[in-house]
Amino acid sequence: MNTCSHANLIQLPQPEKKLRCQHCHLTIKADELKQGYCPECFEMNGDKRYEFETIDVKEPAATQYKCEDCGVIIESE
Repeated sequence: MNTCSHANLIQLPQPEKKLRCQHCHLTIKADELKQGYCPECFEMNGDKRYEFETIDVKEPAATQYKCEDCGVIIESE
């Protein structure tokens, strides 16, 4: 039985939009795509590829918190 009072809570971030390169299948956060082209394709082949598909990220129904003491995830609506 857990005796933690969950006094040290941190709010977990919402899932971020992710993109997948249609050529090399690199999955990257949209805000990490600085130049607009796939950094993996550019590094490996020197190709600037701009073709990405959006990955569906499920939004949690409630705000999530994590107890820093015991690690339990708590949802609050």
